[in-house]
Amino acid sequence: MEKIIIFDTTLRDGEQAPGASLTSEQKLEIALQLEKLGVDVIEAGFPIASPDDFKAVSDVSKNIKKSIVCGLARCISADIEAAHNSLKKARHGRIHLFLATSKIHMRYKFRKAEDEILALAKKSTREARKLCDDIEFSPEDSTRTERSFLFKVIETAINEGASTINIPDTVGYSYPQEVYSLISDIKNNVPNINKAVISTHCHNDLGLASANSLSAILAGARQAHCTINGIGERAGNASLEEIVMAIKVRKDVFCGLYTGVDTKNIYNTSRMVSSFTGFLVPPNKAIVGKNAFRHESGIHQDAVLKKKDTYEIMDPADIGVTGSQQIVLGKHSGRHALSSRLKDIGFKLNDSQVNKVFQDFKKLADKKKEVFDDDLVMLVEEETRKKRKIYELVSARVRTGTDIVPEATVRIKYKNDITESCSTGDGPVDACFKAADKLIGIKSELQDYRLEAVTRGKDAIGEVNLKIKIKDKVISGRGSSTDIIEASLLAYLNAVNKYVI
Repeated sequence: MEKIIIFDTTLRDGEQAPGASLTSEQKLEIALQLEKLGVDVIEAGFPIASPDDFKAVSDVSKNIKKSIVCGLARCISADIEAAHNSLKKARHGRIHLFLATSKIHMRYKFRKAEDEILALAKKSTREARKLCDDIEFSPEDSTRTERSFLFKVIETAINEGASTINIPDTVGYSYPQEVYSLISDIKNNVPNINKAVISTHCHNDLGLASANSLSAILAGARQAHCTINGIGERAGNASLEEIVMAIKVRKDVFCGLYTGVDTKNIYNTSRMVSSFTGFLVPPNKAIVGKNAFRHESGIHQDAVLKKKDTYEIMDPADIGVTGSQQIVLGKHSGRHALSSRLKDIGFKLNDSQVNKVFQDFKKLADKKKEVFDDDLVMLVEEETRKKRKIYELVSARVRTGTDIVPEATVRIKYKNDITESCSTGDGPVDACFKAADKLIGIKSELQDYRLEAVTRGKDAIGEVNLKIKIKDKVISGRGSSTDIIEASLLAYLNAVNKYVI
């Protein structure tokens, strides 16, 4: 078995996505999660870029125990020195040098000839190697570099101490067959290539970053640069989750290859990066998108319910997705999917009842993009004539202030009896919910609470939407009133009544 080294550059190249700026504290938190994920190399930043970037690399270096911590540097002495200083506390540090080698970059960016670039690569790699044992060298824009010159640069960098040679498709210009050919040619034409690990760094300008990275691996690359959710410059980088899961799922193709990534941490890591950067994960994003394991077509749903493998090539649990959310009820859904979901949420209906609910479900599905469990509860309530209030709010009084513990007295009607209870809480709403729990005799946990004004003016009607957990079930409730305490209790009792029904 051969290991594919996963080099994560979320904190460096990923942060270069416009609008994705991260603080040094956020970078450290992501780095710790990446280590938990099992990433081999964490490129923590570009130390010379700013004081905060230097601090981020330093902080990550101090706190990461297993992964290699990497700092980026141009082939400039000041950059190399900054990278070295930022990595001083790292248990395993790496300096990553980059130098453009394509004609367009040499002419318009550097205004240097090939021999000057070659001399710079030699000098900088030697300088960095004196400061750090682990040097990675990237001939920037490799896929647009003349191959004969690229071979010379790579040979020079290895001779001066680079142990990893990274081949960047810097502008996402290449395609899988071309990448395969390039890696193969490097292996066959660079005399000392056996002394270095070949790496790949692909961008997604043509939507081929992950495909190009996988093609490079098939050709012999043994390290892949990638980012969480594929974030990065312009259209982004190769996606870590796509590369890792492709290798895991297609063992027939990537025979004898594996990564050290704990895939069950992929989903949580994806959500953390999305939260910190503010970049929402598109619903159709492979592996981590909301719709990645969801099915609405009735034909697909029927097959998946019979055997998941019919339309799912991986288990959602393998990436850390829990719960049963793969069946999305909408206008394309069939009777089998509806019946299955009704059983999941606790209803035991006979075929005749399911058929009647299905007719109403189809009418509702034509009006809504997605039909949720709460909608199904409503449909069943109507069909079984159980649409009635079990617990009704009679009144509520609260005593609160900045210098007293909030206290609530709640009166609830159950059938024909009215009972009253009093409780304190962290706030007036919490006190009301606790008083209601006493009367109903249940133990609930508030999972979510949102208050919105649905009309204008000082006397606006407020609508409360909440979720409570009772035993192992999470139920939502909704209530509205010009009084937010009343709206909150109405929403709470709405959820409780759903649970009881």
